[in-house]
Amino acid sequence: MAIGSSAFRGIYCGSRVFLVSCSAAGSSAEGGGGGGNGGVVRVNGAAHRAPLQVGAALETSINRSLAELSAPVLLPTVHRTEEVEEEQRSSRQNIPTEKQVVDPFRQALIVEGGVRYQQTLVVRSYEVGPDKTATLETVLNLLQETALNHVWMSGLLGDGFGATHGMIKNNLIWVVSRMHVQVEQYPIWGEVLDIDTWVGSSGKNGMRRDWLIRGRNSGDVFVRATSTWVMMNKVTRRLSKMPEEVRGEIEPWFIDRHAIQEDATEKIIKLDGNAKYVDSDLKPKRSDLDMNHHVNNVKYVKWMIETLPDHFLHQHQLSSIILEYRKECGSSDIVQSICQPDEGSVPPEGNVSMAIGPSLSPEIISGHHSLSGALHQWPMKYTHLLQLKAGDKYEEI
Repeated sequence: MAIGSSAFRGIYCGSRVFLVSCSAAGSSAEGGGGGGNGGVVRVNGAAHRAPLQVGAALETSINRSLAELSAPVLLPTVHRTEEVEEEQRSSRQNIPTEKQVVDPFRQALIVEGGVRYQQTLVVRSYEVGPDKTATLETVLNLLQETALNHVWMSGLLGDGFGATHGMIKNNLIWVVSRMHVQVEQYPIWGEVLDIDTWVGSSGKNGMRRDWLIRGRNSGDVFVRATSTWVMMNKVTRRLSKMPEEVRGEIEPWFIDRHAIQEDATEKIIKLDGNAKYVDSDLKPKRSDLDMNHHVNNVKYVKWMIETLPDHFLHQHQLSSIILEYRKECGSSDIVQSICQPDEGSVPPEGNVSMAIGPSLSPEIISGHHSLSGALHQWPMKYTHLLQLKAGDKYEEI
């Protein structure tokens, strides 16, 4: 590099590019950089006075400057009490304390006499698979998210995972005990959806929640779902009766309507250790846990579907799934997943195979799903069972 002229050199540091401008004036080639005025090194537009250097020495000086600029800034540790942290978290969340009928940020409304929730969503790129179609995991996450948003707008939400103020006072959380989802058509990337959800009574101590997912443009129903929820004491981790205080909070929101008409609850086939497909030593990851400190139910379904081989999933789409949850599963549990094709559901050709792989995990208990073939129109059904390892034995979850 000639002294007395300007030059640019790009220095790549990870994914960042630094343009470094080096200039000097009034120095001769014979000066060797020893001019009395010194040089100006510009790093990302900032001027740094330094003796002018050439060659490797200049690059060393620049690298030192870049290291100083890239060094992490360590902030002093601030110790806050739980009360202060909770207050700050609440101010950031801005949870309504009174019923809201419009949520402009979520494009949501409370309709039908102020009790049914309706939200408009767009299927995003990270919610679809290779075929640009929403995955079952995406569908279940949308159901869960709209349910929580419904409680949010009701003005009943405390600091829990959909828990009301009365539930928080009694150390209670919601857990799903049963879910039935029917998929008539999977949404695609960029499609606008209208999701409706509402709640109703389910026995003395439970609550039912239903959903309908429609395409905004066509009005067609894509997904129907119904579920049953019960309360668990978050300290003892045991199921609890519904306190009258909580019943008084949620009963005004009940609607006597069903997204899926279930005349008789379909029973899931019992499986034992002699099932055809077994996958042992499944371990939940930290990322699988939700705010209730156990594995989220959506994770179970994802692992269950992954039991099936890729070529099978390329030719079929899951059209119906019934899940029963009987026990929660935590991060330290070890799970065994067993699976068995239902009798009479395998195509006569007998050319459909299953691969043993990571399947369900945690708290899901039993899973029963049917897949309608895209190439073979024969409805195939499989039953899954998850078990927790307890010593030398496995206990059904």
